[in-house]
Amino acid sequence: MQSEIPHARGVESRAPDTFAAPLRVASRTAAVLPALAAAAVALTAQAQDEAQIAAADAAQRECSPVEQRPPNVPEQEPAFPGQTRACEAESDVDFEVSVLARGLEHPWAVEPLPDGSLLVTERPGRLRIVGADGEVGEPIAGVPQVQTGGQAGLLDVALGPGFESDRMVYLSFSEPRDGGNATSVARGTLSEDRRSLEQVEVIFRAMPAYDGRLHFGSRLAFGPDGMLFVTLGERSDLPMRYQAQDLDSHMGKIIRIGPDGAVPDDNPFAQDPGAQPEIWSLGHRNVQAADFDPQGRLWIVDHGPQGGDELNLITAGENYGWPAVTYGEEYTGEPIPDSVTQAPGYVQPVYYWDPVIAPSGAEFYTGDAFPQWRGSLFIGGLKDTRLVRLTFDGDRVAGEEHLLAERGQRIRDVRQGAAGELYVVTDEPDGELWRIAPQ
Repeated sequence: MQSEIPHARGVESRAPDTFAAPLRVASRTAAVLPALAAAAVALTAQAQDEAQIAAADAAQRECSPVEQRPPNVPEQEPAFPGQTRACEAESDVDFEVSVLARGLEHPWAVEPLPDGSLLVTERPGRLRIVGADGEVGEPIAGVPQVQTGGQAGLLDVALGPGFESDRMVYLSFSEPRDGGNATSVARGTLSEDRRSLEQVEVIFRAMPAYDGRLHFGSRLAFGPDGMLFVTLGERSDLPMRYQAQDLDSHMGKIIRIGPDGAVPDDNPFAQDPGAQPEIWSLGHRNVQAADFDPQGRLWIVDHGPQGGDELNLITAGENYGWPAVTYGEEYTGEPIPDSVTQAPGYVQPVYYWDPVIAPSGAEFYTGDAFPQWRGSLFIGGLKDTRLVRLTFDGDRVAGEEHLLAERGQRIRDVRQGAAGELYVVTDEPDGELWRIAPQ
């Protein structure tokens, strides 16, 4: 082999041969190590998933699920143990519910303000402040014109990330358009006297417009990166629902925009000329519940078909299936056309409900008022008039508890206050605002 290496002197000719092999080995080692590390991480994640599934399977065999009613779709099977009908969770927490305000007309959202008062939207188009003492203020001026009827109206409200300095308030609403209506997002500055929104501007309009009354979404959630995430319904009707799978439509999507409505360059489809650049994820039906967990990850609860409400952990660019891959059936009892419950390339829900809870509003509890609830996800239930609490083992649902069902009111939204108390609004013609605090 040495004769193949060019050299001038016999003594010097050994240097290339002596060091070449170690260098080649080092080079190969440097190339292989990242792959081995990635494989180890993947195997560790797989082992953790398998351990969680095994634990969920064992727990389900030994526990009594909170849901005991017959399923809407008995023939459908979960993709993994614990994906539905979780064990009943019992928190054994002493709390009291006080009615802060009555007479709210179909309140849709509640947002705590820094001083302890609360912003509340009413679906007919009114935004009010309710004091910590329960005093209901007059409607705030400057709210954009909203489309009303059916599920349309003034929807969510959120404080901007810099509210304490800029007083910026964000609203989602059904906006009347040429050819119909669609969900839009506006922002404005809350005046010093808190009687009006000033310098109001629409920063996002979902497209296309459609002349319908159903499935507008829509929740607003600011992420740890300061970006605004907006959930959008697919408008329900058969001519529209398949747009949940089309990247050139906002229908049935979660979008991500800057606080001023600008499109972030790192959105997954921002460079795709055939896609709406705001899209973050697709394949959603009518998401009315969304929140970030303490790790900064976005979770949503999709208001699904009969027997198919879904809890999903959202990842950029992923497809969550609707209407091609879904649990459940039409509310008429008919099968969902051309659908399956599982298929490659579509994300399975972390959890689904059969029968449904009709979810709206979600909040991860991080407060100190109820230490036993810390880490739980609270979800409003419309159909069964209850507040649902989920507990977790890693990224899997470990338990489910149903609260406040005896009050018999449709729970539309739930939010945590500064002291760890919870606030709930009920979607009724004579709706109420509740405070849940320790006894």
